[in-house]
Amino acid sequence: MAKSGHIYLGIDVGSVSVNTVVMNQNRDILEEHYTRTMGQPLKAVRKVLTEVLSCIEKGQIMTASLTGTAGKLVAELIGANFVNEIIAQSKSVEHLYPQVKTIVEIGGEDSKLILLDYDTHQKRVRIADFAMNTICAAGTGSFLDQQAHRLGLSIEEFSKLALKSENPPRIAGRCSVFAKTDMIHLQQGAAPDFDIVAGLCYAMARNFKSNIGKGKKFTRPVSFQGGVAANVGMRKAFFDVLELEEAEFVIPGHFASMGAIGSVIATMEDPAKQVPFLGLERLQNYLETHKEKSVGLSPLTLSEESKKRMAEVTTNPCASKKEDKVDAFLGIDVGSISTNVVVIDRNKNLLSKRYLMTAGRPIEAIRQGLMEVGEEIGDYVTVRGVGTTGSGRYLTGDFV
Repeated sequence: MAKSGHIYLGIDVGSVSVNTVVMNQNRDILEEHYTRTMGQPLKAVRKVLTEVLSCIEKGQIMTASLTGTAGKLVAELIGANFVNEIIAQSKSVEHLYPQVKTIVEIGGEDSKLILLDYDTHQKRVRIADFAMNTICAAGTGSFLDQQAHRLGLSIEEFSKLALKSENPPRIAGRCSVFAKTDMIHLQQGAAPDFDIVAGLCYAMARNFKSNIGKGKKFTRPVSFQGGVAANVGMRKAFFDVLELEEAEFVIPGHFASMGAIGSVIATMEDPAKQVPFLGLERLQNYLETHKEKSVGLSPLTLSEESKKRMAEVTTNPCASKKEDKVDAFLGIDVGSISTNVVVIDRNKNLLSKRYLMTAGRPIEAIRQGLMEVGEEIGDYVTVRGVGTTGSGRYLTGDFV
């Protein structure tokens, strides 16, 4: 990075990440930093600013600009101008991609639709209309993170997997609870992961178009930005759902930092908003005086009565493993979170049990449970019947 000249800092403090840019007076982007907040945005800001200030002198910083969900507090602490997120996103597009007419921006907890047009009197791009999601995060990056976790995938694996699907199934995208229900039904039908992942991406794109767009016209070209724009599955879903051509779909080179870039430009255009950068001292003091107090609960304990009841339902590995095999019955409960496998005898004595996480892969969980139970008592029982229950009961019944 250039060590001389005036420097402008732009920081977008979101729920998932802090995106920081270092720009010069010519509006060139000299550096770009992405830092996960891990639930502690102020510490993330301190970390990234410490890195930036190690390369430049504090006096070089003309001003700092903040945007994002936690940007206002940080702006007060470090001495910076706070810029509304809608304005910040539109300013960056006006500067870098002036041909764009519609902005689709999706972050960790917010989704935004911004419609732009050209003001012939002021001879500049202006915001014609905008809309945002409600408090529900079903159509945001958090929604995708949650579903990826359920499937046991990293968000990077999730992103690439979606491209393998040729026929994405319909999944409810308006609510994460409904989406989860649809995913379970698809898993019961042995739908491959890549189809489920693609279905989620298309559900989210359709949800954005219908719930946030609400009949608004997505005038081309369309810019897709925000952290979720890194997901290639979501790129394809929006491309198809909005019925775009290649030239009508823009993925900015700095898609995750467009808010930070726009905050700098908005501040540069209004000198009255440029306030002196104070450095990290007040932020550091705030973190030290507002340390989070960890309040724990008393540990869970079993009452004597519960211990007694549990002792009565002891695992009895087939009556001391007699030579004659015991008639046994297998029960499998496959839920969205856990899979439970039990074996009982004709007298309803518990012979073996297993508790496993379903992790979005019921077949693998069932197979693992059966293998472990089989290794424990397989030589001593004859299974006379099998019962299945739970959301994965039909798939389980076919499998066993």
